[in-house]
Order: sequence, then structure tokens, then C-alpha cells
Amino acid sequence: MDSETKKAIIMEHYTNPLNRKTINDPRYIKINSNSETCIDNLDIFVLIKNNIIEDICFNGEACAISTSAASIMTRLLKGKSIKEVRELIKEYYEMIETGNTYDNLDEAIAYSDIYKQANRKGCATIPWIGLEKALNEYDNKKI
Repeated sequence: MDSETKKAIIMEHYTNPLNRKTINDPRYIKINSNSETCIDNLDIFVLIKNNIIEDICFNGEACAISTSAASIMTRLLKGKSIKEVRELIKEYYEMIETGNTYDNLDEAIAYSDIYKQANRKGCATIPWIGLEKALNEYDNKKI
């Protein structure tokens, strides 16, 4: 994917984010994910049934990278099993660190150049960190 296409994907998801809403439903796991060094502060809402992400959304204030990453993440993960999601998380983090891409990351590969900008890695991972916390909370409730 060329750099102009990556920029276009990021800006589209920033200006028209998918699944941006607040959920007030006790069936959802709500996790806050934020940065200590900038304005990024997102709430991630995840509904998991039978080890499948049935719904995922987010809300909050964040930069273009964090907002678009959350939008793309929610689109990518709806309907996926927890096992599939954990593999995607692993691949996403590897891409953020090394630039290696994976086809099943779909539009998330728009962030494949982030590894070149250490100060933006946090922005690209804030929603994914929140998702990981939600999955851990789900696992702890099952015990």
C-alpha cells in the first residue's frame, strides 16, 4: 500500500470514525485507554458472547492516529473469536514495531510506517491496549 493510500485511510477513519459511540449496557466491558503524554483518552466498549466479539465501539478525545486506529480496529474485530483477535493483536504490535505487514490486518496496515516514528507508536496502540485489557477482564470473569 502506498503512502498516499495510507494517509487517505487514516484521514477517512479520523473524519468519519466507525463505531464511535458510548454504550451504557452492563453486558459490555468498558475500559479506558489513554496516554500520559498527550490528549488521547479513549473508552473502549466490548461485548463478548461465546468467545466472539459481538460488538466493539469506542468514544473519547484523541488525535487522528488514535481515533482512526480505534475506528479501523472496531471494524476489523467485530465477529472475530477471541483466539483470532489475540493473533491480530500480536500481528498489529509486531507491525507497529517492525513495519512487517499481515494481510489479515486489512486497513490497519495503514500504520505500517509508524515504526519509523517512535512518538506515534503510542497513538497507534492506545485502542489496542484498551482492547487487550478488556480481553483480560473477560478472561478473569470466566475463571
